[in-house]
Amino acid sequence: MKFRIGYRTIKTAIGTAISILLAQQIGLQNFASAGILTILCIQVTKRRSFRTAWARFLACVLAMPFSAVFFELIAYHPIVIGIMLFFFIPTIVMLKAPDGIVTSSVIILHIYMAKKITLAIFLNELGVITIGIGVALLINLYMPSVEKKLKDYQSEIEENFRIIFVEMVRYLRTGDSNWDGKEITVGARLLDEAIAIALQDVENHFLRDENIYFHYFKMRQKQFEIIERVLPIVTSLTRTVKQGHMVAEFLEELSENVHPGNTAYIYLEKLREMKKEFEEMELPKTREEFVTRAALLQLVNEMNEYLIIKSSFKGIKTGVKVNEQKEIEAN
Repeated sequence: MKFRIGYRTIKTAIGTAISILLAQQIGLQNFASAGILTILCIQVTKRRSFRTAWARFLACVLAMPFSAVFFELIAYHPIVIGIMLFFFIPTIVMLKAPDGIVTSSVIILHIYMAKKITLAIFLNELGVITIGIGVALLINLYMPSVEKKLKDYQSEIEENFRIIFVEMVRYLRTGDSNWDGKEITVGARLLDEAIAIALQDVENHFLRDENIYFHYFKMRQKQFEIIERVLPIVTSLTRTVKQGHMVAEFLEELSENVHPGNTAYIYLEKLREMKKEFEEMELPKTREEFVTRAALLQLVNEMNEYLIIKSSFKGIKTGVKVNEQKEIEAN
């Protein structure tokens, strides 16, 4: 496995060191626990980091009065810790802060080991909590831009579509192809990865609930599903007819324009004209020809749906530059 150090690892290392140093310099007891809190609160996105931080802060603060009640009223005994957790954990879950259970347990054990409840102990634990979580939030404000990565995925997916169309054209014209079909597997993987990264980008912006790339990749995913339906239709064709060559020409032109400069409405019109030509052609003379032409018509209808999906994609106003947005909105 390749050894690599990611930005999250770097932030975790720096944040942990800062937290422990601050807590130690202030003179807090159990200062190392501030580093543990920082490690637990640094997440892959800003929003997730804030949600986790709030859950941990709430749980840790609630752990102090729970500890005071159970330890002082019953006893400082391991069995009491277990009894308290029977009530404490459901309370935290009810407050929708389950991420804080582990960190709050650290605070509970600190109080247990102190064997007493004082204002100084509460303030000390509050200081540890504040420093550990606060440093994590500050460190996590930096998130590297993923826009270049999203653009790269866009290019790869479009190239993948182009290759698939080229192979479909070859089969329609010759009835033969040595294509291994790897673009289907690769295409599905690229789309899943691209959508996940686009969602992550949304999570890294507090004032943005949508991402133009997310909608773009979802649109391409719907188109990809149609391509997967179309391929068995293409490979089922056992003979070459004139209509097949017409569809091949259309797909070839489409394959050359699966890029930002294309517009779906042009090809929707071309499909409409081609279907009209089909209707005006002489009726099939054999059953085999009838089956072939019926399959081709189904293929045309599927491609019509493919283009409708693209034409309905209007894009969203985000931080993407105007020229870049126009490119993405094109086919």
